Amino acid sequence: MDRQTQDFAELFRRFLEEIVHREPEGGTTLSPLGVQLQEFLGAEVAALPVVTHPIAAHRLVDADVALADLAAESGSEPMGVSGGQMREQSSLAELVAPPHRFPYRTGPIDYVSVPSGPESTRRVMSFGMHLLTFQGTPLVALQRAANPERGRAAASLEVLTADPATADAFIAEFGRRMLALSVLRGQVLSFTGNEYGQSAAGATFLPRPTVSADDVVLAPGVLDAVVRHVVGVGEQRERLRAQHQHLKRGVLLYGPPGTGKTLTVRHLLARTPGTTAVLLTGSGIRFVTEAAELARAMQPALVVLEDVDLVASDRMMHHGPQPLLFEVLDALDGLDGDADVAFVLTTNRVEVLERALADRPGRVDLAVEIALPDQESRRRLFARYADGLPFGAAAVEAAADRAEGTTGSFAKELVRRAVLSAAEAGREVSDDDLAAALDGLLDDRSRLTRSLLGTPSGSEPGEAEAGAGADGMSGGGSFVSYTAGY
Repeated sequence: MDRQTQDFAELFRRFLEEIVHREPEGGTTLSPLGVQLQEFLGAEVAALPVVTHPIAAHRLVDADVALADLAAESGSEPMGVSGGQMREQSSLAELVAPPHRFPYRTGPIDYVSVPSGPESTRRVMSFGMHLLTFQGTPLVALQRAANPERGRAAASLEVLTADPATADAFIAEFGRRMLALSVLRGQVLSFTGNEYGQSAAGATFLPRPTVSADDVVLAPGVLDAVVRHVVGVGEQRERLRAQHQHLKRGVLLYGPPGTGKTLTVRHLLARTPGTTAVLLTGSGIRFVTEAAELARAMQPALVVLEDVDLVASDRMMHHGPQPLLFEVLDALDGLDGDADVAFVLTTNRVEVLERALADRPGRVDLAVEIALPDQESRRRLFARYADGLPFGAAAVEAAADRAEGTTGSFAKELVRRAVLSAAEAGREVSDDDLAAALDGLLDDRSRLTRSLLGTPSGSEPGEAEAGAGADGMSGGGSFVSYTAGY
């Protein structure tokens, strides 16, 4: 590059620098949006602090409801912000800053459709603000949705006002209304994540099950014991509190796959209408902290951790402590004793549960074995799944007696196979189809299928009846154990 070109480049650089840093015409140091907000607030907005209140991603719809309720009292209408995509990365203070590059001004509101129930949605403001009056003081509130792909894992509310005390009071009232008007209260929920990490969890609404006590075939007294501990304590909450008794409780349901643990949980959900319930299973258990926080806020509440052995197995099996295990333990310990929250844990492998989870009262104070069904329970199960089909009662009982050591899942699959076989042959299902389907499932080649349907490894149909054992917990424990057959 020759000298003349270098001089030109330097002159052009200085020109651009001067343009970028030149004060806008009229001497204003604010964006058009800043000018509007300054007029509304009656104070120099560039000198005012912005108070940011984080909101969990799954509470955005509650935040929208609460802010809309506060704005309605002030007669405020929402407004958006235009002036470039960088607005999403800019704080409220930056939105009102000098318009060197992005002259932010009022514009369209950004909305997102968010579930507000199992069969309903709400149009929620994902980027927009209200200019309102709170306790006689003008105030600006900017609402943002989470944007994990751009590094914003949580939603937020940003408040700008000339009086710091008003900002604090507004945020406190905002939080109270989020709780009082929450669309999550009394719902059955699950948490979901995405590729951006655990903090990006969102809530999924689930329909509340309608499983009656007659649908749950367990040995006498088993279901009653679980219901009394989970539901009965909640029904007597006021009397227990008056006598200074704790309400927080933990129940562990353990036993082979397919014996009725999940069905028992579904019955508990059906028995507790109006109770906020969070169901976590598999990888979703990583959201146990969020579930416990929501349960604390939405009492009475129920938190279900299915297949908890996946994260709470013996630490030595994994050569050291597991962070997720600690989160589960912290969630169980973190609530006050008078919190009306029930934790229900299920596991197929009770023998590998971490001792810290099983042995400490207040984490699990009732353990119930959901064992393989005895003959009477098995007959009831087979009759239940065969109900409405043209099978003879004797044939159903004979099938149940032959299928000793199997589960309710086995009975359900057996009936389905019999119906399918008859359908493929183009005729009505019969006792012969039931017997043939049973022969197929009891065949040696179906060993893996039986295992998947809940027949324990090393225990084949026809062996000694599985009965109630001891407490079933590795190393005993200081919790109450209720043990019975299916």
